Amino acid sequence: MQSTWKVYILAIVSFLVGTSEYIISGILDQIAMTMGITVAAAGQLITVFSLAYAIGTPILMAISAKWDRRKLLLYSLGLFAVANVLSFALPGFGMFIAARILMALGAGVVVVTALSIAAKIAPAGKQASSIATVTMGFTASLIIGVPLGRMISSAYGWKMVFLGIALAGIMALIVIAMAIPRLKGDQPVPLLQQFALLKKPEVALGLAITFFWLGGYSLAYTYISPYLLNVSAIGEDVLSSVLLAFGIASLVGSKIGGYSADKKGIPFTLFGGMMLHVISLLLLPFAAHSLMAVLALLILWSFAAWTSGPTQQYNLVTLMPESSGVMLSLNQSTMQLSMAAGAGIGGVIVSQVSLASITWFGAAGVAIAIIAVYLLTRKVSVQTKLSITE
Repeated sequence: MQSTWKVYILAIVSFLVGTSEYIISGILDQIAMTMGITVAAAGQLITVFSLAYAIGTPILMAISAKWDRRKLLLYSLGLFAVANVLSFALPGFGMFIAARILMALGAGVVVVTALSIAAKIAPAGKQASSIATVTMGFTASLIIGVPLGRMISSAYGWKMVFLGIALAGIMALIVIAMAIPRLKGDQPVPLLQQFALLKKPEVALGLAITFFWLGGYSLAYTYISPYLLNVSAIGEDVLSSVLLAFGIASLVGSKIGGYSADKKGIPFTLFGGMMLHVISLLLLPFAAHSLMAVLALLILWSFAAWTSGPTQQYNLVTLMPESSGVMLSLNQSTMQLSMAAGAGIGGVIVSQVSLASITWFGAAGVAIAIIAVYLLTRKVSVQTKLSITE
C-alpha cells in the first residue's frame, strides 16, 4: 500500500477522534434532556474530556516514548473504541463521565502517534503535507461528524453515535494492523524539560494567545446547539444543515489563514481573524430573529476563528524553531485546557447569567488574545532590532 493511502487511513482515525470530542456540542441538549440534567451540567462533559486529554497525553506519551509506534497506535485506538462502547452501554451521567475520561486518554495518544507516524512514512519532502492531511481529519469532524452525529442522534438517540464511532474504530484497528508498518519510538523528552520552555516570556505569551483565543471560541461553541434552538429559534429540522455550514466555514478559514500567514504575515492574519471573530460574536445576539442573519454571522464566526488555527501553530514554531516539536506538544495541551476552561466557564454563565450572553463572554476571551498578540509582536520586534544592532 502506498504511503499516501496510509496517511489517509491515519486521517480517518483523526476524524473519528475529532468527532468523539466535538459531537457533544452538537447533541448537548439531547444529552441533558435524556439524563435529566441541566445544559450547563452536560457542558462539563467537554471540560472533563479536555482536562483528561491535556493532562494525560503528555504523561502517557513520555511513558510510552520508546514503544513501537504501530503498537502504541493500536493500543490507544483500542482503548478509545472500548471507551465509546462503554459510553453506549453504561447507564447514568457518572458512568458517562468515566467513559469520557478513558476516551480522552486514548484519543490524545492516538492523535499524537498518528501525526508521528504520518511524518515517518511520508516520502521525502512531503512530511509537512502528510501531517496537514492527518490534521484535516479533525477539521472534517466539524464539517461532517457533528452534523451527521446530530442527524443520527435525532433519529436513533444520542447513544447510537458512540456505538457507531466504536464500530468504526474497531474496523480502523484491523486496517491499521495490516497496513501500518512497525516503526521505532523516539528518545523521550522529560516533562520537566518540556515545561522549562514556559519560563521564556515569549513562549508564555504565545501559548496565552492559544488559551484565550480557543477558550473564547469554546465558551460559545460548547453551547451552540441549545443557543441556536432556544435563543435564535432555529428549528430542529434545519439545525444539522446550519452546523454543516459552520463546519465548512471552518475548513475554508483554516485554508485562508495558512495562505494569509504566508503572504501577509502572522500578526496581520491573527489580528484580522480575531477582530472578525469578536465582531461576529458580539453581533450574533442581535440577529436572533433572522435565520439568514444568524447563518451569515455563524459562517463569519467559524471562518474568522479558524483562520487563527494554522497561523498560531506556525507562530509558535517560529518562536522556538529549535524546539518546534515540544512547542506543538505544549500547544496541544494548551488547546485542550482552554476548551476545558471555556466549557466550564460557559456552564457557569449559562446557569448564573443567561444562555443568550455566552457569545459576549466568548468575545471577551478572544479580545484578551488580541492583546496577547500585540504584546508578543512588540516583544519579538524589540528582540529582532536588538539582534540586528548586535
